[in-house]
Amino acid sequence: MAAPAEQLKQAMPYTTRYPELGTGPLDVRPLIDPELFELERERIFKQAWLYVARAEELAEPGDYKLRRLDVANTSVIIVRDRNGEVHAFHNICTHRGNKLIPEQEAQSLGHTATHTLTCRFHAWTFNTDGTLRGVARQESFAGLDKSCLGLNRIHCAEWEGFIFINLAEQPRQSLVEYLDGVADHYAGYPYNEATLRFRYSTVLNCNWKVSLYAFSEGYHVPTIHQGTFPSLATLEHTEFRCFGPHSTSGLYVPPVPGLEPTPVTANLGGRLRASNRHRPHLELLPENINPDNRQDFQFEFSVFFPNSVIHLCAGNGYPGMAIFHHQFWPIAVDKTLWEGTNYFRPPETVSERIAIAHTNALHRNAWLEDTSTMEQTYQALSSGVLDEMVLMDEELMIRNTHKHWHDYMGI
Repeated sequence: MAAPAEQLKQAMPYTTRYPELGTGPLDVRPLIDPELFELERERIFKQAWLYVARAEELAEPGDYKLRRLDVANTSVIIVRDRNGEVHAFHNICTHRGNKLIPEQEAQSLGHTATHTLTCRFHAWTFNTDGTLRGVARQESFAGLDKSCLGLNRIHCAEWEGFIFINLAEQPRQSLVEYLDGVADHYAGYPYNEATLRFRYSTVLNCNWKVSLYAFSEGYHVPTIHQGTFPSLATLEHTEFRCFGPHSTSGLYVPPVPGLEPTPVTANLGGRLRASNRHRPHLELLPENINPDNRQDFQFEFSVFFPNSVIHLCAGNGYPGMAIFHHQFWPIAVDKTLWEGTNYFRPPETVSERIAIAHTNALHRNAWLEDTSTMEQTYQALSSGVLDEMVLMDEELMIRNTHKHWHDYMGI
């Protein structure tokens, strides 16, 4: 029996602001069905804008990033040309289809001082703007038109230093149109200052949405992280907003009376908080994030559909940390590449470097706790025992992703 309207509004004040999302259970099938996974490849990952790089990774002309996308059966080169423009191309030589740059792992960085990319198979050479520059023994080809044999271009756009690609022949929307209100919501923070990054990754034996959903709510925090971060027992998860397929929320952690950090954490965290470079910079937050200027602000975190979660800390929630994000790259219906990256402003002293490493390690340990649930969740759901999932109010961002997943899939 459905709850009376007033009772429902009291129990789910955030969710009921978005009646199109509903308040009932969600179907489990999208998390476990192999046929739906194959449809996702075409209807979501070859249609939506995908975050693939930070501008600082391509700081200089000739810098490039190689990004393998198993879900789209392709490999992508994102490169800054000699004029400073960023391009994206399929990593395939237009001669006989060899991979232009050999892959070492899911993502890697490189630089070409000559502003060219040369295939190691037959030495075809391309400029960093994608044009075909040179062909070995060109005279032996009949009627070869180099102007038609440049690298296969991928739509590429940048927002606040976040570089996105779109694999569709013609995207439905520009990147800014796609990001909707979340673009303005996050705009204006000096993301480009956080150039020191620590990346972790692993392949999880679960569906990508199981991983994404685990990082899309704070309901689990007091339970899963009670050993690592007991201070989070008082966590407040609030300020939910939906912007089309994307959603965002704020986390605050009021002090726990009598709970003090360990001496090491107090010492090292204190060094960062005392540094003008690494101290909390709440004044730099965009105006709609932490609108009441609460000093117990932990971070703002958003789900960028389809597969990214971005957290803006401004050095407050975790000492010195500016931002961090997670990405969940599908490999198979039951396999996901999870990547987590922490971003800091570079240290100026050895003690700051040690303190940053300490903050990063604490955060990494929390991620180990998070990822420990995902494979078991997927295994249990795959049994078919549950047809539906029941969500509480603060799992709103899962509900929004789920709704727009259905919209993209057309089912």
